Amino acid sequence: MQNPLLTPSTRPYQWPAFDQLTAEHYLEAVQLGAAEQLEELQRVIDDVQAPTFENTFLALESSGQALRRALMTYFSVISAHGTDELRAVQSEISSIWSKQEDAIYLNQSLYSRLQALDLSGLEGEDARLADQTLKNFQLAGAGLADTEKEKLKELNAKLAELSTQFANLVLENQNAHAVHFEDAQELAGLSSQAIESAAQAANQAGHASGYLLTLVSPSQQPVLESLDSSESRRKVFNASLSRGTENNPTIHVAAEMAQLRAERAALLGFANHAETVLAQATAPSTVAVAERLAELTKAATANARKEAAVLSMVAGAEINAWDWKYFSNQVLRDKYSVDSEALRDYFELDRVLIDGVFATATKLFGITFTERFDLPTYHDDVRVFEVFDADGTPLAIYTGDFLTRDTKKGGAWMTSLRDASSFLDERPIVTNTLNITPPAPGNPVLLSLDEANTLFHEFGHALHGMFSNGKYASLSGTSVPRDFVEFPSQVNEMWMLHEDVVSGYAVHHHSGETLDASLIEKIRAASLWGQGFATTEYLAASVLDWEWHTISAGTVIDDPLQFEQDALKRAGFDTAMIPPRYRTGYFQHIFANGYSAGYYSYIWSEVLDADTVQWFEENGGLMRENGNRFREELLSRGNTRDPLESYELFRGRTAWVEPLLRRRGLVNAE
Repeated sequence: MQNPLLTPSTRPYQWPAFDQLTAEHYLEAVQLGAAEQLEELQRVIDDVQAPTFENTFLALESSGQALRRALMTYFSVISAHGTDELRAVQSEISSIWSKQEDAIYLNQSLYSRLQALDLSGLEGEDARLADQTLKNFQLAGAGLADTEKEKLKELNAKLAELSTQFANLVLENQNAHAVHFEDAQELAGLSSQAIESAAQAANQAGHASGYLLTLVSPSQQPVLESLDSSESRRKVFNASLSRGTENNPTIHVAAEMAQLRAERAALLGFANHAETVLAQATAPSTVAVAERLAELTKAATANARKEAAVLSMVAGAEINAWDWKYFSNQVLRDKYSVDSEALRDYFELDRVLIDGVFATATKLFGITFTERFDLPTYHDDVRVFEVFDADGTPLAIYTGDFLTRDTKKGGAWMTSLRDASSFLDERPIVTNTLNITPPAPGNPVLLSLDEANTLFHEFGHALHGMFSNGKYASLSGTSVPRDFVEFPSQVNEMWMLHEDVVSGYAVHHHSGETLDASLIEKIRAASLWGQGFATTEYLAASVLDWEWHTISAGTVIDDPLQFEQDALKRAGFDTAMIPPRYRTGYFQHIFANGYSAGYYSYIWSEVLDADTVQWFEENGGLMRENGNRFREELLSRGNTRDPLESYELFRGRTAWVEPLLRRRGLVNAE
């Protein structure tokens, strides 16, 4: 049978042939696609005609379509459903990809031909494509001497290998550290449905009896809010944190990656890896990022200390780190009448998705959704929707893969199977992947407040991809600076509890009762509670990322665990009480997912987000004219122009930081 990835799919939107694809297909398509692209680019180099925009930049942009199809499909699937067969070829595929990038961006003949073109006559997206392409070559090392290029290739190959190793080890550790309980009484406080799910998980994992609580990516586990037993909370908490200790090899893999990245940065002429990242970011300098993190850390930790004092009063004694979420949830119940566990009954997945997320997008942008059952998927849990624009024309495909499983990495994310590109005549296929615990058979999928918020967040990324309206795939959708990419997704969170949205989907799955308006107000009022903790654990992870990636070349880190502890202590964090959201040993964002020296971007983007939320509030909220303006000036633009220019054209000015400080409860913090 012919490899389905070697030619464009004839299915709608070039939907992949998931019903036919095997690990061998992916590997073959990557191998042959890489060779085909190099042949295409050799023809560009050998072209005897004078360089033009068409025969250089556009030729490069259009090259390697078989490779692009294979890689986009493979990397989307391996994260969500990394079977043993797919993982077996991951290292080889990653190696081919790394070598391919080197073969392109370190090719002096190709770089010279691109440089030879006079770009002064280019305008708009053409000028942007040329500028970004040349910058990519420069940052990849195109200007290095031959011996330096060979060294760079070695570093890139090793880093690709280690990144794959890190991702696989983290998944193995996450599954291996699931916590087994023999007695249901140890799970008191969890809902009957959650206990049923834990029994099902234990059975599936091969336990003869008992209950298994599986872990999610962050340090803090959702069940810590509800488990009544402090001892049970301690077991889960310690199991989660132990993924980042000396007993797991991931922390040593991470340290080696950080040192290799520093060496690569020096080769490229930068002081550290963070500088190489900021060369394509909106943040002006490493100093500016460090100062912003330090400024926010001082205020956030002060708020966290105040929260700890309140929790100790509630508990009647000094609390332990594993007790924080439990007593914090108790404050929500007692002070604000908000019970996180009880709220799940009002957040049934289908209602949140269809009557919440989709309905909001319809009101704001006029788009509509039709579920499709004719397109094969890589797993039965995946749902497929065709998206239509306000005038009824087909816009995109949206897929949702919402339930956790042992083949899926932790966390939540958006990816693209296809980009929007008029140049390639391609329409977008975007995916949202979450990790919601599946219910026992016959029960509905119920979301926590945080999970519902995550669904709105990830759909904001999906909108960014679906609305992209440019010529070139490399400038499309979320292909923006890392510290801007979270902005649209964070804005979309504002609608989750908006009065015109929440009443339409927050319905008790059994009684049909709508979530009471007074309780919704209490949830909003409670939003400032816990911000000290939430901001502190996030900032601790951001500082940890920054410390790993501002080391200079030649720095030797023999004890990575001590490096982690020292870095966080210097920054003023009490990690014995509030550990970072991710410790080094399971920090996939920065060691496996492309966020190295970029985890700060969430809070950096949130400045724009909070300012934009204020704009919506000032201009009437959930209205089509507001949505159309946001779409036209920001969501549709991708990287076709400077994203900060897009923001200023949308807002009429640069962003103010005050809305963020108010949202995070950091105003007048001591």
